[in-house]
Amino acid sequence: MYVTLLKSKIHRAVVTGASLDYEGSLSVSSDIAETVGLLPYERILVGNLQNGKRFETYVIYAPAGKGVIELNGATAHLGKIGDLLTIMSFARLTREEAKSHHPRIAVLDRQNRIIRRESGETPISRREWEAEVAHSGSRRT
Repeated sequence: MYVTLLKSKIHRAVVTGASLDYEGSLSVSSDIAETVGLLPYERILVGNLQNGKRFETYVIYAPAGKGVIELNGATAHLGKIGDLLTIMSFARLTREEAKSHHPRIAVLDRQNRIIRRESGETPISRREWEAEVAHSGSRRT
């Protein structure tokens, strides 16, 4: 049996352009895409944080270092310049592979620069994390 898990995620990507005349896809600066392991033409699910729309398309690489996130073709109708997107890809894994899998995640700033990378690894349980956060917060007061 296979399970489908998050493979890659780019969180808070800012739309920098939209091209109705292009034949489809989402252009992503290659350096950002490579950071999370997205391949050219890989299928992605995109969520628009401004309007709640979700859509599937595929990735094409844009020049590295430019912070490009561009809606192409029909997807250009699903957002506008300045909208924040979450870009996700998934992998089908065996249960055994899933035990050690950790997604690659990048969080971007408003200029589409990577401000945080995560491996998706959870070193402690959620309950332990919440207790640690609550405890550290009480030390600051």
